[in-house]
Amino acid sequence: MNSHSYTLSDIATFLSADFKGDADYKLSSVATLQSASPGQLSFLANSRYQKYLRTTQAGAVILSQADLENYTGNAVICDDPYLAYAKVSHLFSLIKHPLPEVSPAAFVHPTAVIGNRASVAAGAHIAQGCVIGDGVVIGANTVIGEGSIVADDSVINPNVTIYHDVHIGARCLVHSGVVLGADGFGFAQEDGEWVKIAQLGGVRIGNDVEIGAGTTIDRGALEHTVIEDGVILDNQIQIAHNVTIGKNSALAACTAVAGSTKIGAQCTIAGACGITGHLSIADGSHITAMSLITKSILKPGVYSSGTGMLPNKIWKKNVVRFRQLDKMARRIKSIEDEIVEIKGS
Repeated sequence: MNSHSYTLSDIATFLSADFKGDADYKLSSVATLQSASPGQLSFLANSRYQKYLRTTQAGAVILSQADLENYTGNAVICDDPYLAYAKVSHLFSLIKHPLPEVSPAAFVHPTAVIGNRASVAAGAHIAQGCVIGDGVVIGANTVIGEGSIVADDSVINPNVTIYHDVHIGARCLVHSGVVLGADGFGFAQEDGEWVKIAQLGGVRIGNDVEIGAGTTIDRGALEHTVIEDGVILDNQIQIAHNVTIGKNSALAACTAVAGSTKIGAQCTIAGACGITGHLSIADGSHITAMSLITKSILKPGVYSSGTGMLPNKIWKKNVVRFRQLDKMARRIKSIEDEIVEIKGS
């Protein structure tokens, strides 16, 4: 195999899958069924796109055995086409691993430890007592604060800020603009003025975690903020101090989690959700987009809040009715009480 072109049999071997068609047919990139051209690999993972099988120009398609009867071209056959696409996409990635070297334009404190095969780009700043593991990539202008650790084979992209006492596990991917270990939002009041609470904890991030661009994870007030193994965080997420996110949970963009909330394992939280502080979210919970969670979720399931989209005029009428709910409830209760009284007499 080379980095730009693979045969149909190469793809099938890589995926441990069966194939149908020309074993030597060469594929150089991945595209959708609608836009693919000969020489490109596509996939069918959603039944809504079956209609495009008849017209696609793709050189080969990843699909299930059930969909094979509707397609006559080159095919890679597997049980989960979307998972297969996820795996094979890396074969066509244009990202190049940088050379294992420390740029002379980077600052590395004499007490910092840099592992074998590590790459530190120009403008990076690695402070006192840091430990950078084997095969780690530190992007340009990234700052790593005192005593922080980045374990083996993690990639920290350019312009990331990692404060002191932040530990990042192995094989993590941190995108640009991320801030790890900034102070949590902790204040007390004295005579109407705010008194800052020192944030004495750190941040602990497990193995195989991905953190999207612009996301912020605050350090703990006393104990650590913890992101467990396998968690994926989208762009522009706010994780407050002392939050814990359990293994293999996924949070979509623009979600905010307030302090000391504990999110269980295998949870999915869709975009633009707000989760208030000191709550517990049960393992396996799924929260739909733009939900506001103000109470703990004790049983796994699918949870939503807010109102669905309506034409504006109808929505305005419903808002008025919503404001009248308390009066309506009181009137209904009064009527119920009268009925009970009449029946009793």
